[in-house]
Amino acid sequence: MDHLILHEDPRSGNCYKIRLTAALLDLAVERRFYDIMQGETRTPEFLAEVNSNGRIPVLQVGDRFLPESNAACWYLAEGSTLIPEDRFDRADMLRWMFFEQYNHEPNVATLRFWLAFVGEAHLSEQQRAQIPGKRSAGEDALALMDAHLAGREWFVGEACSLADIALYAYTHVAEASGFRLRDYGNVCAWLDRVAKLPGYVPMD
Repeated sequence: MDHLILHEDPRSGNCYKIRLTAALLDLAVERRFYDIMQGETRTPEFLAEVNSNGRIPVLQVGDRFLPESNAACWYLAEGSTLIPEDRFDRADMLRWMFFEQYNHEPNVATLRFWLAFVGEAHLSEQQRAQIPGKRSAGEDALALMDAHLAGREWFVGEACSLADIALYAYTHVAEASGFRLRDYGNVCAWLDRVAKLPGYVPMD
């Protein structure tokens, strides 16, 4: 595999997904850090050389650049046990990865960013007005996950897959978003299982 470089802000769950995937697969990844709070992904150099969309994470593979966290995770994991062999299970894994990006991340991750990093006092009136709706939608996502995990250890099949990694990243720090994880017992047990996987690395 070509030399891998992760362009990241280590506080980001989306960046952590890629680092965790690489760690579980024992893949070496060089890390380059950017502070999104200081606009370091919006500089002319970053836009021209790394990602014209001005976002991280970006996985650099040799001289090619792959934005979007779940795409980067797939690139790293293709051919490994983190992607199920069964055709339906692979599609079901993607279903949960899409769920994470559309139902989970916009609520759980956004609230974490607003409350833990920006600070509620610095939010716009429009952002503050969105908090109750995002809180409710985040609780719905966690409840759905908790129900799905009843009687099963992993989101898809009988082993950890990219579905688990994608959902773990922001779920395990959801307390910083104001969610009470102890209300979701199956989710808490699953979080413990992920943290005990060989090769696991914590979020910075």
